[in-house]
Amino acid sequence: MKVLEGFGVSKVLASDNPHFRPGDLISGFTGWEECSLILKTEQLRKIQMDEKIPLSYHLGLLGMPGFTAYTGFYEVCSPKRGESVFVSAASGAVGQLVGQLAKLHGCFVVGSAGTEQKVDLLKNKLGFDDAFNYKEETDMAEALKRYFPEGIDIYFDNVGGATLDAVLMNMRIGGRIAVCGMISQQSLSNPEGIHNLFSLISKRVRMQGFLQSDYLHLFPQFLDCIGELYKKGKITYIEDMSEGLESAPAAFVGLFFGQNVGKQVVCVSRE
Repeated sequence: MKVLEGFGVSKVLASDNPHFRPGDLISGFTGWEECSLILKTEQLRKIQMDEKIPLSYHLGLLGMPGFTAYTGFYEVCSPKRGESVFVSAASGAVGQLVGQLAKLHGCFVVGSAGTEQKVDLLKNKLGFDDAFNYKEETDMAEALKRYFPEGIDIYFDNVGGATLDAVLMNMRIGGRIAVCGMISQQSLSNPEGIHNLFSLISKRVRMQGFLQSDYLHLFPQFLDCIGELYKKGKITYIEDMSEGLESAPAAFVGLFFGQNVGKQVVCVSRE
């Protein structure tokens, strides 16, 4: 039986690789286990510790989710100061940083989430201009018209489905859509289709899917930028940490029901 794998932060116990020594802290794909034997070391990254940044943030803020937010917003969305930005799943590992970067860039930002607790975090802790609970909206297209009466310039899509369809009806001419995730469709045997794609033509909208791995040459720049913003108190990051390896299956399943608040992390060991 093969061990499940996931992105993790680990301490090297023994190594015959000259790039990694015992005691080094690394990030990369490891097994869901207390001790892993890693043979493919090409994608491992040595962590340069900073006492002002929690180690777990190398899974989220300074890890793959943070880098996804950074590259998706700056490289795919090509933001301009004063533009209107909508972020779905905005309190999640990626969305919470996208919104904060957009605010720092001088944009008007609205996020959607699935509970009142998450909506409150978006408005009162993460600095979004506004936020709403999509589960309380009977007509998403009309809801977006309320929050964006002049239309949406940038949509950072983490959910797909009906939300994407509603956004297409509310995009401004020359708008950009970064397609990061389709979480609303992943548990469906018959995924929903999109009906408003003609808006891409009539409003000259650019919609682009992407992977953070397309931009690995920007990773050092990302680490410097986001690390400094965090240490200066200009951005914050929310984690939902479960304790113990035994909590991992429930934490994973909870992601598909929106039970996590912020980046879901499982702490296997404190040392």
